[in-house]
Amino acid sequence: MVPPDCVSDHGPATHDLRRSVRWVYGDGVAELDVLLSDLRLLVDVESPSLEVEALSKSAAVLASLMEERTGRRPAIVEGPVGPHVHWSGGGEPRVLVLGHHDTVFPMGTVAQRPFTVVDGRAMGPGVFDMKAGIVQALHAVAALDDPSGVEMLFTADEEVGSGSSRALLEERAQACGNVLVLEPSADGGAVKTGRKGCGTFEVVVGGRASHAGLEPEAGVNSLIEASHQVLRIAAIGDAAAGTTVTPTVAQAGTADNVVPAQARIRVDCRVTSAVETERVEAAMAGLSPVDPEASVTVHGAINRPPMPESSSATLLPLAEASMPGVCGVAVGGGSDGNFTAALGIPTLDGLGAVGGGAHADHEYVFVDTMVGRVDLVEGILRGLL
Repeated sequence: MVPPDCVSDHGPATHDLRRSVRWVYGDGVAELDVLLSDLRLLVDVESPSLEVEALSKSAAVLASLMEERTGRRPAIVEGPVGPHVHWSGGGEPRVLVLGHHDTVFPMGTVAQRPFTVVDGRAMGPGVFDMKAGIVQALHAVAALDDPSGVEMLFTADEEVGSGSSRALLEERAQACGNVLVLEPSADGGAVKTGRKGCGTFEVVVGGRASHAGLEPEAGVNSLIEASHQVLRIAAIGDAAAGTTVTPTVAQAGTADNVVPAQARIRVDCRVTSAVETERVEAAMAGLSPVDPEASVTVHGAINRPPMPESSSATLLPLAEASMPGVCGVAVGGGSDGNFTAALGIPTLDGLGAVGGGAHADHEYVFVDTMVGRVDLVEGILRGLL
């Protein structure tokens, strides 16, 4: 929840959507209806991570929309897991607007849950994380009299670790010197000033199969060994340090009457400091079997470094000036802002949609917050330019 001294920038949507909300950019007038139309366009084009064909279509649609709204055609940057979309307003780079167009939802989800607006909430796969943020960002840039110095980059693999896009986004962040991340807001519309570092480990436990009824003693039970390891793994966490180490998925065995020869454990890790990163990685790497006949192999690392709250020190005041009452909070989830902040580049996150339900079937955006979030990002950009 947002701390009590933080003032939410918006409450629940209650107004009639037919009432036009307008702001002027360039030579024309944009309405809330245009934002919703653009959002529908992006949501109804599916873009699951690692689905290259779908992501290519998503990138093409996004590029066309960006050109339509800004008058400039972005570049499509091909990657092994899907294309990234990079737009430049020309001039000396001064600020990078960063996001992603991939989602966690599999192909076919849109057919089951197409974009819709119900009771003041826009709903559909990826609407909150983070297609509404993309739409708001490009309208904020379009509202500028002169977008020189602004770049936008929307990547295709953030939801799966940013392996393909990391070098590109770090390069553009270093060139620009400031980063605005359009990931969804925190509760109540708060921006995100800090994030935990995060990573996933997989622990593979090896045993030996045997008949569970005739000669169980001839086997080495990987499931029993995995149970010992789960308890050891959970004990690595340190609540006082803000470190969580959470076994999340386990798989073992092949049949009811077979001593399982292999088990796998997936582990989610969140840390607040480089010191904790080193400690957790060392503890995970040091796991050893309780049963000397079993084996334990650990894969993975903390792949996103912590984003310290100090990284937003120069940018948060611009957000506060643009939207009085908005506040910043530190959160546990990671984003590409972790990478840019770790390079010492001023980074402010959570500037995107106000809503909830990220990665869930009930994901939503409060419609009556969208214009205000456009104004927020536009105001920060004007402050930087």
